[in-house]
Amino acid sequence: MSFIERDLIGAQVLIPGAGLQPVPLSLAEGQVVDGPVGRPVDLSGCLLLPGMIDLHGDGFERHVAPRRGAMKQMNEGILAAEAELAVNGLTTAVMAQFFSWEGGLRGPEFASDVFDAIRAAQGKVVTDLRAQLRFEIHLLEHYDALPGLIAGWGVDYVVFNDHLPHDSLAKGKRPPRLTGQALKAGRNPERHLEFLQELHARKDRVPAALDDLCRVLGEQGLRLGSHDDQTAEDRQTWHHRGARISEFPETLEAAEAAHAAGDLVVMGAPNLVRGGSHKGNASAIDLIVMGLCDALASDYHYPSLRRAALMLVRTGVLEFEAAWNLVSAGPAKAFGWHDRGQLLPGKRADLVVLDAETHQVGATISGGRVSYMNGEIAARFLA
Repeated sequence: MSFIERDLIGAQVLIPGAGLQPVPLSLAEGQVVDGPVGRPVDLSGCLLLPGMIDLHGDGFERHVAPRRGAMKQMNEGILAAEAELAVNGLTTAVMAQFFSWEGGLRGPEFASDVFDAIRAAQGKVVTDLRAQLRFEIHLLEHYDALPGLIAGWGVDYVVFNDHLPHDSLAKGKRPPRLTGQALKAGRNPERHLEFLQELHARKDRVPAALDDLCRVLGEQGLRLGSHDDQTAEDRQTWHHRGARISEFPETLEAAEAAHAAGDLVVMGAPNLVRGGSHKGNASAIDLIVMGLCDALASDYHYPSLRRAALMLVRTGVLEFEAAWNLVSAGPAKAFGWHDRGQLLPGKRADLVVLDAETHQVGATISGGRVSYMNGEIAARFLA
């Protein structure tokens, strides 16, 4: 696929430190360059913004497994997911896949298939696809093999989860939704309950094992994060293990602890769009107002990234540049990606074209190549 080599004129361009400015933007060889390059495209009535970077999204699940048992064409599912990413203006996407006791779509075998499919797709798509492993920490039997598996899959980001229903298990009660969960995992409900009880009984062995695992993964150069931190102590423990990203902290206390330690906080865009967490956890908008959120992620809904950033502007919470930074420059900083997130000469040509009035996506360009373009914008490029 060839690179776009054009001078984009007539649009409002988001310039770091200056906001939206009516200046030309030139693209060549996959980068933003000092222009002109001599081939203008009139994008009057449009906004030119840095492409969105999604640090955590599992919306691709509906493509790779639209129904239980319909998992035969994993590679085609990843390609379909990439099309959805592109139409929503995402130019870099971290696809978050579980490695969990929950089984089914979240089981170890399925995770391996997903990561293999992501690797196979990376040379065939325009969007920069990355993989995140969401590892359930009580699976002690997998600790020894995990570093080698991660290296083979090409995963460079590991986030640690604990979704065991500890309260119910500690009281000897049957956890909510156990039967449905067991069926998804392909287990007898009683055997599933026994399995959860076995995992819960390991809890005192987990911290020391995690210390060792995080040290090994850190030595491999992997980026580590924690998920759903509840207390300042939780976050401090993860910080000392080298997990410097806090995904979706559940409380203000945990977010403040991350910020105080210099760690990065990622919140879910759907949390902001719907006006709060569906579980009653910390509100994304509250953390943003307090300066405790560094980046937004799609979580389970790709369109929410754009909607969340624009909602912050529309409601007067943030100026346009600060709001858009939460889905572009902020995520880039969190991952140490210095080649993207801003429209500056020498950076990757990652950008999204929005209609200035409707804010609908007209085109998405990742690394200087078109991943999505609608009819009107395509006509301007071809004129």
